[in-house]
Amino acid sequence: MALDPVRLAQALIRCPSVTPHDAGALKVLADVLEPLGFTCHFLPFGDVMNLFARYGTGSPHLCFCGHTDVVPPGDEKGWTHPPFGAVIENGRLYGRGAADMKGGIACFIAAVAGFLSANPGFSGSLSLLITGDEEGASVDGTVRVLPWMKENGHIPDVAVVGEPSNPKMLGDEIKIGRRGSFNGSLTVRGVQGHTAYPARADNSLPRLIAMAQALLSHEFDKGTKFFPPTNLQITSIDVGNSAYNVIPAGGSLKFNVRFCDLWDSRTLEQRIRSALDAVSPDYELAVHCNAESFMTKPGPFTDMAVAEIRAVTGRAPALTTGGGTSDARFVHAYCPVVEFGLINETIHRMDENAALDDLAMLTEIYARILARYFSG
Repeated sequence: MALDPVRLAQALIRCPSVTPHDAGALKVLADVLEPLGFTCHFLPFGDVMNLFARYGTGSPHLCFCGHTDVVPPGDEKGWTHPPFGAVIENGRLYGRGAADMKGGIACFIAAVAGFLSANPGFSGSLSLLITGDEEGASVDGTVRVLPWMKENGHIPDVAVVGEPSNPKMLGDEIKIGRRGSFNGSLTVRGVQGHTAYPARADNSLPRLIAMAQALLSHEFDKGTKFFPPTNLQITSIDVGNSAYNVIPAGGSLKFNVRFCDLWDSRTLEQRIRSALDAVSPDYELAVHCNAESFMTKPGPFTDMAVAEIRAVTGRAPALTTGGGTSDARFVHAYCPVVEFGLINETIHRMDENAALDDLAMLTEIYARILARYFSG
């Protein structure tokens, strides 16, 4: 059965599924998957609807993970074409989700349709885990579906996350892991007073500034083979003071750390507190880790993916761990996972788009990975 990935991507884009609203996107997928022989399970958690679909019960079992939710389009007047219009112009498909990642989902399903048509005796398993909560809080999506999959015997042997992984050209990169993400809120307190009488006050801002400098100048590591160096960025400084002649009662700053596989959230917090203690013990620190770092060890599965991507694009993708977080951070606890999809240059921007040629090539890459993986 031939299935056009462009038409399916258009149908998905025309569903304005801004997190957490599904807007019919998952039904579009189920209506395509069920005739192919998939059993579809709609899994609501909180305000989020998720879809798990499986073909077959045998092994090996490959799962494709993705999301149909998208970020808001912003001011629609700034778009050349309506963000949910799925307009094609000059060989490109425009719309919110074209690259991130409705286009990638459409390519995988088109590849699956071709694979099943060419392999009527297929005895393995194919599945899709599609959430509506990747662009949001990520608390009622993939992270909740995976335990359900485990309870019901659906954990795959390997997984592919279809996030747009390529910076400029299809075949640039495969993500084999991601850095951890760690947030901190630092507060330093003093005593408010008049700037003309500093002895009657305690100005905490010099301590806050010194602590900010200690954080920014601290070298955590030099990175590892597949991870760049750990990076700390201060994202906010606030003293709540609009007057020139008032010493504020205190101040605070917020920071985010993207950390490599030399750390976990516990050891990273210890290192940060040590750096702050060297300045002053008088502070309050609240921390939260969004994601631990992880990596799928390069091996036969990654080698196979690299080979098939190179066969289609002529480029051998680099194995990388850069960028933000993705739902692969949840999947890796259950099975090896890699990320490969479209180009991420226009994601979350006005006029998000994907080249029709890239959609065709990505479909071919997925088809070749399926054929190679299930051939043993």
